[in-house]
Amino acid sequence: MANSNTVNITILKEMYKALTSNLLEKWYPLVIDKEYGGYFTNLTYDFKLMPEQEKMLVTQARHVWSCSKAAEFLGDKNYLDYAMHGFEFLKNVMWDKEYGGYFQIRGRKGEISDVENYGEEKRTYGNAFAVYGLAALYETSKNEDVLDLAKKSFNWIEENAFDKEYKGYFQFFTRQNILFDKKSAYITKASDKVEVGYKDQNSSIHLLEAYTELYNVLKDDKLREQLYQLLILIRDKITSDKGYLRLFFEKDWTPVSFRNSPKDIREKNYRLDHVSFGHDYETAFLMLEASYELGIKNDTATLKTAKKMIDHAIENGWDNNKGGFFDEGYYFAGEDKCSIIKDSKNWWAQAEGLNALLLFSKIYPEDKKYSELFVKQWEYIKEYLIDNDYGDWYWGSLEKEPHYKFEPKGSIWKGTYHNCRSLINCITMLSDEESSGLTNGAKVYKNKFDNMINKWKETARSIV
Repeated sequence: MANSNTVNITILKEMYKALTSNLLEKWYPLVIDKEYGGYFTNLTYDFKLMPEQEKMLVTQARHVWSCSKAAEFLGDKNYLDYAMHGFEFLKNVMWDKEYGGYFQIRGRKGEISDVENYGEEKRTYGNAFAVYGLAALYETSKNEDVLDLAKKSFNWIEENAFDKEYKGYFQFFTRQNILFDKKSAYITKASDKVEVGYKDQNSSIHLLEAYTELYNVLKDDKLREQLYQLLILIRDKITSDKGYLRLFFEKDWTPVSFRNSPKDIREKNYRLDHVSFGHDYETAFLMLEASYELGIKNDTATLKTAKKMIDHAIENGWDNNKGGFFDEGYYFAGEDKCSIIKDSKNWWAQAEGLNALLLFSKIYPEDKKYSELFVKQWEYIKEYLIDNDYGDWYWGSLEKEPHYKFEPKGSIWKGTYHNCRSLINCITMLSDEESSGLTNGAKVYKNKFDNMINKWKETARSIV
């Protein structure tokens, strides 16, 4: 049997190819819209531009992030140009020059779009990704205009979305920045209308992610305080005692649960109340990253919770037969075991699982389950998710949903962010600086990652 070092070198080479020729080089510069700015959204299974090309804030900002990280990691200036191209679109088209904040979606030319019925509404979730992308771009470009827009974006969120009474952030706004809920006169037609009036884990964890990225380049006292409060909120309120994220909450952070409701009501509301394994281990990583960036010493509370989250996902969501993580589970009334209610395996959750498993294998090297599952996860992804014919990853695993072989590779919810981050992080963790030919930017990235891992290894040793 090959030793672990040989296996890691093989995986490292496979991942580098998966990042470059199979992912980034397929998307860029293909999706650069030279006529109207920003990035094209919708791509066929074989990477052809589709006729309709709406532009959602989340996707546009994620492209800025991916290109910024690729520019730094690969030492390729072209990706910096692609990222700056996206910045101009965020600044000139997506940002509302009259009221501030970003529109959730626009048409290709910047006009109102009827896709998902967002109209001119705004979402904190989308604005968080703008902060995320801009912060990464500033780190790579050192362009002060980029940092200025990142600050404006942060300030908009804090001025409009932050709940001064119960903490956390509200999600839904009209163009005029008026918060709306179920009691408001304003009635949305948007595809996410069932979530109106609730606070949620998803915007919370991505605000944590965005503020961590911004604090990396902007050591601001207010930003630090809000980042710290987000970490505590997610760790101590949003995460359940069992180690999974509760999804939606009332204003005062009372969890929304349909566990004791009649079956038809419960099934109707699974979107609001289930276990999302992918979000759980993604958040475990994001919490460790945030605590490290904040410089919190011996943060045993965050490490214990993060470990509980990935262990819960492994115990309840890992497929022991084929490999990979199932998408959704549920704790039914009267049962203490999590049941699988959705056994599909979408691309983003498998990518985040890869990153989390390898990270925890580094923090807990004596616990072989993490490294063993990391290898199995990569084998699963290679077999069922990576498209070796046309490039990129299918939306869902072909093991579970073979129709995705010929479904679009790009959409408003699918770009390069999840698998790009996972592959960059995994390559970083597997790389030996002396032998892997890392660029200067990648060496800086690796040094920071190594320091973070060492910090958490030291913290783990202090836990009895």
